[in-house]
Amino acid sequence: MKAAIRTQYGSPDVLTVEEIQQPIPRENELLVKVYAATVNRTDCGILTGKPAVIRLFSGLLEPSDATTGTDFAGLVVAVGSQVTAYKAGDKIWGFNDAGLRSHAGYMVVPENEAIEIIPEGITYEQAAASIEGAHYAYNFIKKVPLGGSRKVLLNGATGAIGSAALQMLKYYGAEVTAVGNTPNLNLLKSMGADRVIDYTAEDFTQDREQYDFVFDAVGKSTFGKCKSILKPGGVYISSELGPNGENPFLALWTPVTRGKQVRFPLPTDRKGSIGFIKKLLEEGKFRPVIDRHYPLEDIAEAFRYVLTGQKTGNVIIICNQDGERA
Repeated sequence: MKAAIRTQYGSPDVLTVEEIQQPIPRENELLVKVYAATVNRTDCGILTGKPAVIRLFSGLLEPSDATTGTDFAGLVVAVGSQVTAYKAGDKIWGFNDAGLRSHAGYMVVPENEAIEIIPEGITYEQAAASIEGAHYAYNFIKKVPLGGSRKVLLNGATGAIGSAALQMLKYYGAEVTAVGNTPNLNLLKSMGADRVIDYTAEDFTQDREQYDFVFDAVGKSTFGKCKSILKPGGVYISSELGPNGENPFLALWTPVTRGKQVRFPLPTDRKGSIGFIKKLLEEGKFRPVIDRHYPLEDIAEAFRYVLTGQKTGNVIIICNQDGERA
């Protein structure tokens, strides 16, 4: 089978696509034919080894997995002798931010991993685009109470995390001001944004409105810059550590001051995330945003594009092209 391979951390130049042995499932594993995966922010961190903290999970000096990929959607083609919840022919999707070796034609995944049956009517590409960003968005959402029409400013609303967060916030009845670029303002409105700010024309940190919560889904602002647009007791959450790695420390310190706060989500409940996202898909309350598709052979180019920070929603890798799409 074909797989994306690298033996060291680095730029997309370290990636090659090679023919390797197809994996054999152990007694508690599923063998999956991968039809779609994404190249996402987590994948980029695992590829480059940056920030350094990611190496605690992906290998300190060199990658522990030669094949990249953290999410997938595909077809179960065989199961181990102890597998009871899934069978050959099931269409499944899943995610593990420590790595799944899913940028490949086939992969094995433990039965107890964060996986689910793909909802009826959802394609492999749509399923793959509904995991990584939505997982982190869900962990934003869980950190704050959203009842009572809370006012939220969402920066980076057109990315994988941001587009998922916008739809989840609207699901819970929040009033959302979404920040994006000029070409995507109509997209943000179509996903339910009550108000949009074009960051190419306006600095959202100078907004005259005040918000219960500021969610920075791209990590390009700071708590200090956003304090003025937070209501008393308001909460700032970023998807990144902050320019000086300050957000985890502020999350410990600011609650002590009992003023405006920082919270730093630790996205550990992958099964809870995928279960919630599946529910939204089944209810027609979630629509994944897809920017581009790349064949597995062009995966290095896909990484280069994602690393520009300019993608809208998700970038899909097509791992098998035998006509099976849904």
